Amino acid sequence: MVITFNELRRIKDKLPSGSSQRIADELGIDVNTVRNYFGGTQPCGKDSSPVGIHIEMGPDGGVVTLDDTAILDAAMRIIAEQNQE
Repeated sequence: MVITFNELRRIKDKLPSGSSQRIADELGIDVNTVRNYFGGTQPCGKDSSPVGIHIEMGPDGGVVTLDDTAILDAAMRIIAEQNQE
């Protein structure tokens, strides 16, 4: 999937507090992997995996190619749940 970096950050900014940890717990990954997926630069622990994003600089923050959308899918689900409340 291809998305702009700024759009990825807008999605991250819509997430309620604690969502990174919730996504990490649901997917069985390190929380810093989730943070880095959304543009963070946190050192990852021994249980972390590569983030799977590739950023190409350009307009609107550049283009991000996502190898795996599981984290993005979980984030979108959390946003949808929040909007239903």
